[in-house]
Amino acid sequence: MQVSNLLVSFASLLKITTMENHKQYETVFIMNPVLSDEQVKECAQKFVAMIKDQGAKIVFENNWGMRKLAYPIQKKTNGFYYLVEFTAPGDLIARLEVEYRRDERIMRFLTIALDKHAIAYNEKKRKNATEKKADTVA
Repeated sequence: MQVSNLLVSFASLLKITTMENHKQYETVFIMNPVLSDEQVKECAQKFVAMIKDQGAKIVFENNWGMRKLAYPIQKKTNGFYYLVEFTAPGDLIARLEVEYRRDERIMRFLTIALDKHAIAYNEKKRKNATEKKADTVA
C-alpha cells in the first residue's frame, strides 16, 4: 500500500516539475501570398501538428488571413499571417524555428516567450472577443 502511495506521489511530483519547465509562447509566421487557401491551411496545420507532437499544448490559434506587409519581403508586399499560442518546453523553440527556416512557404516568423502580464492580457483579449461575438449573434 505504501509503495503505491509513493509511486502516486512520485508521479504527481514528476508531472509538477515537468509542467514547471514549460513556458507559454506565442509564434506568428507569415506565409507566401501565392499559396492557395488549401495550401495555407495545410502549411499552418503542419506547424501546429509539429508543436503538438513535441509535447506542447495549444492554447490558442488564429488565422489572420492576408495582410499587407510593412515592407517588401522576397519582393512580396502581402502575406498570410497565422498566430499560435502554446505551452511548451524551451527546447521545442529551436526545433520549431529550424523547421520554419527549412520551409520555403514561410517568409518570416517570430516566436516570443510570454510573461505573466502578456498571458493575462491575451486571456482578457480572447474573453472580450468571445463576449462581443456572443453579443452580435444574440
